[in-house]
Amino acid sequence: MADGHTQPLLSAQISVCYAGKPPVLRDVKFEIQRGEVLGLVGQSGSGKSTLAMSILGLLDKKHSHIEGEIDFHDSDLLKLSERELRALRGRAIALVLQSPLSSLNPALKIRTQLKEAWRAHASGSGEDCIHAMRTALQNVSLPADDDFLRKYPSQMSVGQAQRVLIAMAILHRPALLIADEATSALDVITQSEILSLFRELNRSTGMAILYISHDLASVAGICDRIAILHQGAIVECGTTQQIFDDPHHEYTQKLMAAIPRIQSSAGNKTHAATAR
Repeated sequence: MADGHTQPLLSAQISVCYAGKPPVLRDVKFEIQRGEVLGLVGQSGSGKSTLAMSILGLLDKKHSHIEGEIDFHDSDLLKLSERELRALRGRAIALVLQSPLSSLNPALKIRTQLKEAWRAHASGSGEDCIHAMRTALQNVSLPADDDFLRKYPSQMSVGQAQRVLIAMAILHRPALLIADEATSALDVITQSEILSLFRELNRSTGMAILYISHDLASVAGICDRIAILHQGAIVECGTTQQIFDDPHHEYTQKLMAAIPRIQSSAGNKTHAATAR
């Protein structure tokens, strides 16, 4: 993690509301340091996905209103044009969603989808493209041979499809990866594998990750810090150890109390999810 004298990769202070409805986000303030994994935890409807879409500039501007600023690489994302935002999406900031089989095009082979993602921000030769695709697949522990590249999404498991989505997201080595409930559609074993993959990508590439989840336990093993989002506001933010060992806010304390506990061999109760 960066020290306090280093400028954050992303710094935000925003409020968001939809037409005719109460605010979804209320003066939400947070920072993501370069190379940091920040967990954003909140229940369904707390505004997690709205926050992610705000960063990417994907909210419907006709039906939503955003106030504040989102500083990224010395630019306020809220002031950029759509053309400027398209140049950032997928190159400097990438997104992984929760449903891989819905996110991938069922009619296109994996090779075609990876190639389109690469050509959106690169203009190299065909060999450059193939090399980038194979490297990305290898980085997420998938086969990089022609047989795999010829597959359609329906010919893969959900776990493999999610890894393909992650491979597409890291093709251009983004500075920030936003994972929005990226493991919620997976079984427990595959979820653990994907979480480990995120952490390894963070360590090996220095890519910062905003890991969004409704499940406080799932963020324990990969996040440097955790921000708790409740009713459209961040009520607490601290290191993972502090959040688990000494939660300050009443809502965070309730989340901690809801985590299943296991009985240790010594007869002491301990949180099953806090092992890192």
